[in-house]
Amino acid sequence: MYKWLDERLDLSGLYQKVLRKAFPVHHSFFLGEITLFAFIVLVLTGIFLTLNFEPSIREVKLPDGRTVPAAYASVLYIDSLPFGAVIRSLHHWSAHVMIAAAFLHMLRILLSGAYKKPRELNYLVGLALLGLAVVTAFTGYALPYDNYAVTATRIGYGIAASIPWVGGALAEVMFGGEFPGSDRAIPRLYSLHVLWLPLLLMALIGAHLAIMMKQKHTQPRYAERVAPGKILGVPMYPQQLVMMGILFALYVGIMTLIAGAFLAHPIEAFGPPTPNTPAVKPDWYFLWIYGILQLIPSTWEFHLFGATIGPEFIGGVVIPGILGLVGLLLPFLDTRKDKMRYMELPSEHPGRTSAILALLVFFLMATLAGYKIDFQQQGSILGNNAVLWTLVLGGPLLTYLVSYTLLRIFYGREKALQ
Repeated sequence: MYKWLDERLDLSGLYQKVLRKAFPVHHSFFLGEITLFAFIVLVLTGIFLTLNFEPSIREVKLPDGRTVPAAYASVLYIDSLPFGAVIRSLHHWSAHVMIAAAFLHMLRILLSGAYKKPRELNYLVGLALLGLAVVTAFTGYALPYDNYAVTATRIGYGIAASIPWVGGALAEVMFGGEFPGSDRAIPRLYSLHVLWLPLLLMALIGAHLAIMMKQKHTQPRYAERVAPGKILGVPMYPQQLVMMGILFALYVGIMTLIAGAFLAHPIEAFGPPTPNTPAVKPDWYFLWIYGILQLIPSTWEFHLFGATIGPEFIGGVVIPGILGLVGLLLPFLDTRKDKMRYMELPSEHPGRTSAILALLVFFLMATLAGYKIDFQQQGSILGNNAVLWTLVLGGPLLTYLVSYTLLRIFYGREKALQ
């Protein structure tokens, strides 16, 4: 059979070209693989959830006599199935892991300079993957259709609708009308969450891996001393695939344990949607945007060519958009002529490293601002807008100055000793 297939498909050539390709071994490279494993688990658990979920807000009666939306009742039914709650929880936590691993993977790329020539295209694909993963997670927010889901999704709807000139059309595409209220919102978000966005993710992941295979990994710096000009690593088959298999098994085991011990989003605790809006906060990957929205006063509003530019647009679109634009332009700000083969050390580029550390502090301080109301209720000084603005703006600036100074001092001393 193998000979028959080899004569027609050239399996031997494929084996030599792909399966014997060398992969550098470095612990930080596994972040990309963990992102892939999380996506695989999301697809597999999502299939189970899809088969038992009704994307509708029509009223249905529960055995206890309560009348609730069908989507809410579907989640209750899933939780009642054997291991249903664990599978739903595994889906939930894997989404968190995928975004976290993708973010850390991107952080490694930035710190090591692996976005430079010739990897600009793959960096942009990876940036799109990170953004698309966050959007996909958001479209799943509303599906349980409980009090928490409706309140949190309403914030996203408000941000989308606030975009001047095109906000209404964008909100119509994503939500099928006003949210909450439109009976098309859940079916629309459901189709985006389980079909269109996963297909886009699969296409981008495939492109990301294909480009990486073609261009090869950047290598750890020690490879330049050991085998200059060559790929120092292990072949994809069998060593790399064995390591990936072991890591995938570990991932599934650990995440299943977490999913069983910490059941995600208990919808009975929030109940079906009510006119009384509960005090909820989005998940950690949206909390920094929520924090910025908490800081911007409602008076920040003006009109331009018939459109209203308000706090939701400034905090939810403009500021994240500026950060995204800087990320898109970053590879093209480098003027190097030669191809980059080896990872750069963070200490070699104090300006870039300090800017990345400052950005992380900005995210942390903006996330802290998301707890502004809680701080106010506790009578803490952190509930003061001026204090939070100082932390959000001054914290990154101070971080940049301190880290840049220290890196210049210590790396300069290190170079002098060489």
